[in-house]
Amino acid sequence: MFHLKRNPAYMSLYKLICIGFLYEVPDMDSLPVGLAGKGELYFNGGMSVLKVVDLKKSYRTGFFLTSTEVLKGVSFELEPGTITGFLGGNGAGKTTTMKCLLGLCFPDSGQIEYFGKPGMSSEVKSKIGFLPERPYFYDYLTGEEFLLFYGQLSTNLSRSALKSRISDLLKRVDLSHAKSRLLRGYSKGMLQKVGLAQALIHDPEFVILDEPMSGLDPDGRHSMAQLIEETARQGRSVFFSSHLLHDAQQLCKNLVILAGGQVVYEGATESFLLDMDSGIEVTCFSNGKLERHNFQNNEGVQNFLRTALNEGKVVQAVQPVRRSLEQAFVDKALRAGDRS
Repeated sequence: MFHLKRNPAYMSLYKLICIGFLYEVPDMDSLPVGLAGKGELYFNGGMSVLKVVDLKKSYRTGFFLTSTEVLKGVSFELEPGTITGFLGGNGAGKTTTMKCLLGLCFPDSGQIEYFGKPGMSSEVKSKIGFLPERPYFYDYLTGEEFLLFYGQLSTNLSRSALKSRISDLLKRVDLSHAKSRLLRGYSKGMLQKVGLAQALIHDPEFVILDEPMSGLDPDGRHSMAQLIEETARQGRSVFFSSHLLHDAQQLCKNLVILAGGQVVYEGATESFLLDMDSGIEVTCFSNGKLERHNFQNNEGVQNFLRTALNEGKVVQAVQPVRRSLEQAFVDKALRAGDRS
């Protein structure tokens, strides 16, 4: 395995990657996520993968450099081995939070801990995989060459072992047939898939995905969702932002929702949807016809059931009227953002 600091050719190429892929060139003591050498960082199963405490960030904009507070004390915590959705409307602060988490910008105050330790050391970086929303890819590399290059930067695997891992990843993201095709010939969805493979190439403990479903057709989204679920089943934590709320509802055990630079909800997806229930629906048959009745509380349901059974109606189901995540999100996050 070569050493970046001692190899001028690779150092120059590394700078090009930073400019095109991660937007800026940090110093060598703070390599971008996934590019540091593999460390031996392991964490206790009960320890948080990521803990954010009272994160604040302001930007100065305009001719008079007026200060605008983007993050207003953001705090949340991620459990190991779970999929957590990161949701928020435009301008809620998701992108700024992501940049702070990855060291691409620095918060004014607050604390970020990975695996129970503050800061982002080389060991921490070696355990994190990242796919940005708009990554840059080298048009004249094939999919296999692209992954080989990133694998050589971020792993200690031998060339044969790395090629075997690349073959497995390409198969998992359904790109084996296109491994020898130049990336300039990939569709947007194919580029998203090879980007995810890049985030997983060094076998990370924690994967951060910014809009991973963007640009994918239904088959591609299904394949991506399966890969994300498989990644979590292997004990890794996945943290992803998405505007496709149906996918988030299907995938995420937990949610972190931002509005106006603040966390308006952190917790289980199921609990969030239960809190936003809008009544109870009773379905029954009367004289061969299907009837649906809605009630706002259990007392109304009990009174109706006694009457219905006395009248000989056949009760088929009693269930809460569940809102979709999209409906609940609009009520909870977007309206909260309008009030802030």
